[in-house]
Amino acid sequence: MKKLIVPALVLAAVSAAAMPAAAQSYGRPAPHANAGYGNWQAINVRQANLDRRIDQGVRNGQISRREATSLRGQFSALLRLEASYRRGGLTAWERTDLDRRFDRLSAQIRVERRDRDNRRS
Repeated sequence: MKKLIVPALVLAAVSAAAMPAAAQSYGRPAPHANAGYGNWQAINVRQANLDRRIDQGVRNGQISRREATSLRGQFSALLRLEASYRRGGLTAWERTDLDRRFDRLSAQIRVERRDRDNRRS
């Protein structure tokens, strides 16, 4: 009986020591982190990021008030569309459509911030 307990304890100790190492990702995202959506961010995170970038552009003088009003109007329309999609639950197509629209708005913010329309010089 004693011969069976010692190897079992050794096996348990070795496996317990190996478990934290097996759980590490070593710089790679966990397989469930994006659930098959590539580099996809949560919609709420993207919304907050876009809103922050518009505000920051206005504060820095990179985006004029007129440009900010237009960008915020597009942002609001996108929020309404997302609310409409969420009523029945987001399908894969709706998620892709929202992602594409967020990408387009993000690119437009980047263009407006770099177009030097509102610079004083």
